[in-house]
Amino acid sequence: MSKLLDPKVMMAIKDLNLSAKTTIDGFMSGINKSTIKGPGLEFSQYRSYQPGDDLRSLDWKMFARSDRYYIRESEVETNIAVRFLVDASASMNHHDGEFTKIDYARYLTACLAYLANLQGDAIGLYIFKNTELFSMVAKQDYQHLARLFFQLEQLKPEGEFTKPIHYKEIFSGTQNRELLVFVTDLYQTAEEIFDLLDTLNALGHEILVFHVLSRNEIELDFKGYSTFEDLETGQTLQIDQTKARSTYQTKLRNYLDKTRNHMLDRRIYYRTITTDEPLDQALRDFLKQRNKLKV
Repeated sequence: MSKLLDPKVMMAIKDLNLSAKTTIDGFMSGINKSTIKGPGLEFSQYRSYQPGDDLRSLDWKMFARSDRYYIRESEVETNIAVRFLVDASASMNHHDGEFTKIDYARYLTACLAYLANLQGDAIGLYIFKNTELFSMVAKQDYQHLARLFFQLEQLKPEGEFTKPIHYKEIFSGTQNRELLVFVTDLYQTAEEIFDLLDTLNALGHEILVFHVLSRNEIELDFKGYSTFEDLETGQTLQIDQTKARSTYQTKLRNYLDKTRNHMLDRRIYYRTITTDEPLDQALRDFLKQRNKLKV
């Protein structure tokens, strides 16, 4: 496994564009290239050669038969739109060591968007924070990818998760199936995130949920801290970590099992991912689901 897939190494590269490119290059060099499916081409027609045409498209067999230059034109297979949904509510400011959940979500989304763009897919971005929804329509060009990187770089989590709004109207603007990639810590107060997922699922799109967790919240190991603050409500709680750890971890396991079953019942792909976890498996999971949607 490439060290470039280590989140510490990845986040040391401050430029999001460079980090995503470096990470994806490292990932692709370590796997079977045949599993990376770009835009497929099917033969459509011939046309006469015109100055400026790519000589690699010349059909030499046609030249041998007719003594004339013809360009072999192809039709690009229709690719999918990949919409990235990022939870930027205040709970994503939770940190473990050197970086926060939103740091990991930012770089994970950037890498997946770079990979989707590399494969010829249109990409869009939706940011949920402080009861608002920021949206970027899905497009397929490098300038649009650069704009997506810029928006990710500006992310500053605050407030609660977006309250239900006109999700159906926003996400049903196309008749084509889409791949929706949701990066979130699933912190919710009244099932609002599950309500969002139920709405999106009813529209028939393929959904991937990357549930971002930190190692210290999984293990309840906060280096001696005994007072905890809810990042979204400001409420504080006194906890004896040593006494509470066993009960806490049991409840956490039950919660994660319940969440996983909730997703499976709705045929939503669900994966927990910790902020110290290398990205290679998350990238593989994304490729698997993305190629499944193309079939």
